[in-house]
Amino acid sequence: MSSAKQSSMHQTAIRQKPLMNMKQILLMNAGFFGIQYSFGMQQTAINPVYEFLGASPADLPILNLAGPITGLLIQPLIGALSDRTWSPRWGRRKPFFLIGAIGCALCLFLFPFVTAVWMAVMLLWLLDASNNTAMEPYRAFIADKLPPSQLGKGFLAQAFFTGLGITLANISLFVFQQFIEGATEAGIPYWVVGSFMLGAVCSIGTVLVSVLTTKEIPPTEEELAALRAKKGGLLPAVKEIGEAIREMPTQLRKLAVVYLFQWYGMVCYWQFVALSVAKSVFPDDLQGKEDAVAWTGLVNGWYNIITFSVAFALVAFARRRGAKVVHCVCLLLAAAGLMIFPFVDNKFLLFLPIIGLGIAWASIMGVPYIMAVRMIPSSRYGVYMGIINMMIVVPMLIQSVTFGWIYDHLLGANPNNAIVFAGALLGLAALTMLWIKEPRIISDVDDVTHMPISAH
Repeated sequence: MSSAKQSSMHQTAIRQKPLMNMKQILLMNAGFFGIQYSFGMQQTAINPVYEFLGASPADLPILNLAGPITGLLIQPLIGALSDRTWSPRWGRRKPFFLIGAIGCALCLFLFPFVTAVWMAVMLLWLLDASNNTAMEPYRAFIADKLPPSQLGKGFLAQAFFTGLGITLANISLFVFQQFIEGATEAGIPYWVVGSFMLGAVCSIGTVLVSVLTTKEIPPTEEELAALRAKKGGLLPAVKEIGEAIREMPTQLRKLAVVYLFQWYGMVCYWQFVALSVAKSVFPDDLQGKEDAVAWTGLVNGWYNIITFSVAFALVAFARRRGAKVVHCVCLLLAAAGLMIFPFVDNKFLLFLPIIGLGIAWASIMGVPYIMAVRMIPSSRYGVYMGIINMMIVVPMLIQSVTFGWIYDHLLGANPNNAIVFAGALLGLAALTMLWIKEPRIISDVDDVTHMPISAH
């Protein structure tokens, strides 16, 4: 290959991105609120709906396979496709999270009307596919728009809206239970139906706010030339994912090990927290299960209140102490809280140990991305954000196919033991975090876009 051709393949375009004020950053991330409301309903309401329809607790991991599999397949593809997309009217990332939000709204509207477990499973697959289509480009959207000095604010603004959206989802379950009576023919309470309806409105409404108020930065002439040189379609996108995985920075590979423990543990918590609350606090009957679901909504809502309360404080801590140390400490707080949680039999005292999880959730949704974005070329933000999501969903997939056996044979089919197990895994994630060498903090003048000019 000639030197001229080699030079044409990897030219560097310096992009000075304008600073954004706090209002602009919040409006840009508003759509994350609706997406996370949908995720909050999955956390708290989907598994109880399975139980209302007659599913066994031991089957919950398998019934939740939709999340990890759709995330594994869809997010990297959406990332690679959005990297290769530009429309003067619609932009690069916004078309994808708008389509995903429409899908979320439709699925949330239809979900409470299911009458059998198989129907709920099918609709969950569609809901998760929509969630993943909407969520992946949002990560890259932040990296596209913000200069290095504001990336922390951008990603932790997403953590703020994550906490706010999931809080509303969980609190709505408790509030609607107080005022709405009755149930569908399948046994799903109408107060659960009300929360799903509110989620449908929030999902599409908040994404429209972001789409209408925030313009994407248009590509330079060199970037447009590179986009036109790339072959479109599914197969080139898959090839791009494979190349990015092979070229993945070493420290990003280490983050995958942290995520193995972190996300396996989080899924265990979400799947079994309502059953744990029912066992520890409420009588073991149908009414007790309903009360446990509603109270779990309050508990999860509370830890998400903690999440959006501390999210922006973590920006300053990460800047002073380093993102690695901050994330490690946050995970240790969560581990301690979850190991205490199952042994609390007073429903009001449950709010104390779960504070640690709220702090950790703010870090989980923002701090690792501050490090990750320093490790990857900006021309591949989309595909690498999708690959980072693969690091999330692979542990979820492993959990889905292994934890049923662990729950029955090693944990005595006791949901309280499942929560302790989740805490132990978050502790391991914290220790593994110390293995990572954190990249240096770059300044705005170092904000360089590496754009390959010709196709690979």
